[in-house]
Amino acid sequence: MSAYVFHFGGGATNTDPRSRDKTITGGKGANLAEMAGIGLPVPPGFTISTEVCTAYNAAGKTFDEALRAGVAAGVAHIEKATGRVFGDPANPLLVSVRSGARVSMPGMMDTVLNLGLNDITVEGLAAGSGDARFAWDSYRRFIQMYSDVVLGLDHHRFEDALEIAKEDNGFFADVEMGAEHWQALVGQYKAIVAEELGRPFPQDVHQQLWGAIGAVFDSWESDRAKVYRRLNSIPHDWGTAVNVQAMVFGNMGETSATGVAFTRDPATGERAYYGEYLVNAQGEDVVAGIRTPQYLTKAARERAGAKPLSMEEAMPAAYGELARVFDLLEAHYKDMQDIEFTVEQGKLWMLQTRSGKRTAKAALRMAVEMAREGLIDEATAVKRVDPMALDQLLHPTLDPSAAREVLTRGLPASPGAATGVIVFDADNAERRAQLGEEVILVRVETSPEDIHGMHAAKGVLTARGGMTSHAAVVARGMGRPCVSGASGLSIDMTTRTARMGTREVKEGEVITLDGSNGDVMLGAVPMVEPELVGDFAVLMEWADRHRRMKVRANAETPLDCQVARQFGAEGVGLCRTEHMFFDAGRISLVRQMILAEDEATRRRALDSLLPEQRADFTAIFEVMAGLPVTIRLLDPPLHEFLPHGETEFEELSEATGLGVDHLKRRAGELHEFNPMLGHRGCRLGITFPEIYEMQARAIFEAACDVAEKSGEAVVPEVMIPLVATRRELLILRALVDRAAEAVFAEKGRTLEYLVGTMIELPRAALMAGEIAEEAKFFSFGTNDLTQTTLGVSRDDAARFLGPYVEQGIYPRDPFVSLDIEGVGQLVEMAAVRGRETRPDIKLGICGEHGGDPASIAFCEKVGLDYVSASPYRVPIARLAAAQAALG
Repeated sequence: MSAYVFHFGGGATNTDPRSRDKTITGGKGANLAEMAGIGLPVPPGFTISTEVCTAYNAAGKTFDEALRAGVAAGVAHIEKATGRVFGDPANPLLVSVRSGARVSMPGMMDTVLNLGLNDITVEGLAAGSGDARFAWDSYRRFIQMYSDVVLGLDHHRFEDALEIAKEDNGFFADVEMGAEHWQALVGQYKAIVAEELGRPFPQDVHQQLWGAIGAVFDSWESDRAKVYRRLNSIPHDWGTAVNVQAMVFGNMGETSATGVAFTRDPATGERAYYGEYLVNAQGEDVVAGIRTPQYLTKAARERAGAKPLSMEEAMPAAYGELARVFDLLEAHYKDMQDIEFTVEQGKLWMLQTRSGKRTAKAALRMAVEMAREGLIDEATAVKRVDPMALDQLLHPTLDPSAAREVLTRGLPASPGAATGVIVFDADNAERRAQLGEEVILVRVETSPEDIHGMHAAKGVLTARGGMTSHAAVVARGMGRPCVSGASGLSIDMTTRTARMGTREVKEGEVITLDGSNGDVMLGAVPMVEPELVGDFAVLMEWADRHRRMKVRANAETPLDCQVARQFGAEGVGLCRTEHMFFDAGRISLVRQMILAEDEATRRRALDSLLPEQRADFTAIFEVMAGLPVTIRLLDPPLHEFLPHGETEFEELSEATGLGVDHLKRRAGELHEFNPMLGHRGCRLGITFPEIYEMQARAIFEAACDVAEKSGEAVVPEVMIPLVATRRELLILRALVDRAAEAVFAEKGRTLEYLVGTMIELPRAALMAGEIAEEAKFFSFGTNDLTQTTLGVSRDDAARFLGPYVEQGIYPRDPFVSLDIEGVGQLVEMAAVRGRETRPDIKLGICGEHGGDPASIAFCEKVGLDYVSASPYRVPIARLAAAQAALG
């Protein structure tokens, strides 16, 4: 196991390429080795690889002797580089122990700072630094953090003790505490540990180290990390690395500081240094929002109207060195960097760099501007933007002309607008969101334990924290609007009320957040539709140049079609006709048709429905003129349209003249035990061909009328659903062809049209070669194909699929991202067999997977001709298709 420990900094000569491989040493470890390799000031340390995390959990959370030897060698490396000795009473080495997964997981896993302090080494640190206050401050920080992360004690007991100590001494801020105050607090902290655990705080520094290493590995299995991985599709088996690094201290007085910075603005994408710092502090103070940080640059300070000096003004030499590092790192990694740094008595140290989380707006701007600057090429710019991040830009924003009642203001931590009811805790936010409510999570400050509530919420509001606090970073990564550090906000959890400015608001009241300027407003503020212009339009143009697959939309109303066309859809890939049947003005006719006991009665109802259907298709063809429109004939089981309550039966009785008891008896005859596997799809067309005859006639009459009126080509594609055999499609294709011939004869014109089928049954995929003899196109209905392949109802799956994903049975929810191993095999098989029979067959996908980037990548691999997504996901699909083509 010692082969899985890699040294960096302090003159380490790292020739092993694995040390800079993120899959081995994690993002943090790989980047620390990289920064040290290019000569940046990195405190020396070592990384325990991600493979050890997997081995540790497999071995029952134990370490073997070889790994212990490797860690001992790593500690010796740090000792040699620093001239300090781990556990030495006079010249102690202190280290930090941090996690480091392959991809950034802000705040999800654990960190321990100042490790190596005990009752003896704290005296040596005080004597060696000449600053007893600094030494005892570091010791109290270590006890609190170690007790929380490693010993599992509630951090609130320690925070309460600190607040009481400050009150007793008349202090407002931590920095007012002197050495004697911190020393007294250390005694209280140790007493809390002894009381809670029944044993003293560990004094053996090696025991401390192994406890912290184990805790970091354990944090990979924490609930919050599991939730984050599930939300971001991060595989469970990746594991985390552990980074052990010599401590450098930002809390050694007024010439020391710590900060978090970005090489460009992560909220807007502006090419300007962005960040915050704190004098006489450690890194956790910045991200936890315990103290209000100061601005990094003079320009940012002046823009905000803040008085405390920026780092640029207060520490010009250290700031100048930091700015040089910013430029070097961005040029080296060719991306915006998120950097953590410490200044120890005037000397700059780099603690981390990584490609920074950013809003969708910022990602677009950075990608386009970096390409124009020559830092990256156009293809890299297209690949740089996460397609799902575009979702942030595809929904309404606040109407600038609307009236606003501003309650309070905070920092614009994550842009965008959100309206919802106030909720004060994460569990309640998740519960209410599951019930269909839109919620705003309002907290004093968020912590990693709030991750599920932040994901469920439409927006996040905090009383404390800066632009780089946990709430800000996580919200930006999730695409949630966030207002942080709202000083006018106070929360009373006893009464579940909040004071915002001068007004008291209760849980459940509606507020609106503007994450772009920090406003918090009472009630719902009107919003406006987005426009795809500027950087968005440029990137979409570049994406369209690089993609091979077409992108269509799932749409069945003129408004949906308009939105889809505005977002660049190249046709309709799925128009569900059943949605039209539910219209309040025609549901009675639909029910009369279904409950009819003979064909003549059924046809009379269908004759009345024909002009309604024709009008539906006319409106869609008018919007989509010149583009193909795939229309699925009636698919769902008929029971979905039947009356449910006494009132509906009475209304139908009045419309038909039939008795309520008669109608109920007829409805009972149509009852099915498992309707989703029953009398639906093409089975309706086989048993009641007059239904499909009416729909086909309506399609062709509308197409001919629009073509004549507009002069543009109208290309209907008639989709027969739920086909399992060639014979079914043969019969129903002939029915559609007869309807087309009849309409063309009546109208005196012909149109190009296609008849095909939806592949949504395993048998259809297996028999695709035969079915292709009758089909001009296949559209893979992966919603039902997933249901019928897995034997899982998507309506019930949410109740149990969560544990399946958490335990690695499925890597992702198969109804969100295509089950490539199983369902994907059927899609690929059907595509191959269909093309063997009909080389020019058109192949597409129209399930919800058509808007999922991972599923789109699979469609590119299989060679489908198009994907079809919901209208608001069309740009996502366009970008994902380009990225798939670029590999």
